[in-house]
Amino acid sequence: MSRRETKRLHIIHQALDKRITQKTAAELVGLSSRQIRRILRRVRKEGDDGISHRSRGKTSNRRLSQSLKDKVLKLYRKQYGDFGPTFACEKLLDVHKIKLSDETLRLWLNQENISYEKRKGRKHRQWRERKHHFGEMVQMDGSHHAWFEG
Repeated sequence: MSRRETKRLHIIHQALDKRITQKTAAELVGLSSRQIRRILRRVRKEGDDGISHRSRGKTSNRRLSQSLKDKVLKLYRKQYGDFGPTFACEKLLDVHKIKLSDETLRLWLNQENISYEKRKGRKHRQWRERKHHFGEMVQMDGSHHAWFEG
């Protein structure tokens, strides 16, 4: 159970023991009073486990299949090892018709400890020394011809 859920459970137990009202519990937890009533009902029925979310531990419905992951990683090792994740995803789409997010590929590569080319860092601009007074500027004439006499 997370720290947030532990705090929420403590407040729910106070509401169950009638030490605080459901409305106060809702304000403390940051939920509506209707949600608090629903959680109270679940905690009464299931005990402390009723506080946790139902989809905890389940795989996502949007998860990509393991066979696709294996296929993509095999192609990356074989053909696109010197590409970065973004360019590799573009090539996977163009050549192999596999649509995949570059962030998904980056996550998969990190999970498998496969190194890839990272972007080179940009050189930081040179810092100039601060002027002594607010609004002070250096004024120079950079033109090739004489604007002023003398």
